[in-house]
Formats: sequence, C-alpha cells, structure tokens
Amino acid sequence: MSSLSWTGETIEEQVKKAIETAIPESHAEVFSNGNHFEISVVSSAFEGKKLLDKQRLVYSAITPFMSGPDAPIHAVDRLKTATPS
Repeated sequence: MSSLSWTGETIEEQVKKAIETAIPESHAEVFSNGNHFEISVVSSAFEGKKLLDKQRLVYSAITPFMSGPDAPIHAVDRLKTATPS
C-alpha cells in the first residue's frame, strides 16, 4: 500500500481523487477516523441506478485502498451516494 501514499497527499485526498477519477462528473467527500471511513459521493452517473449499483461503483474505485495487509481503509462505516438533483 505504500505505493499509494508516496504522493504527499493524505489517504483521504487520494481516495477522493480515485473516486472522482473513476466516476464521471462526481464530487466526493471523504472523512476518516483512523482506518474507518465515511464517504459521500454525488454524481449524475448514479441517475437511474439502484443503491447497490451506486455502491459498487464507489467500491470499485477504492478497491486498491482496501486490499492487502497494510490497506489504509479497514472499513467504510458510512457510504452515501446521491444524484445532483
């Protein structure tokens, strides 16, 4: 996981960037308390999608941060997905 943290950005900033890169027209807010995270994402890409599909989009973007023995994200305690409207 060290390859993700060498950029000088916080893990929260890296996670935010990963989500906003992976999900078109999105805005993410990422907070953590150690290795437990709360994530909120607003995107028009969520239009017409079921909750589980929205969550899958977010989790696919942050998988590298949840993989391996030294993963910085142990748990996502709250994941909120919404459309701009």
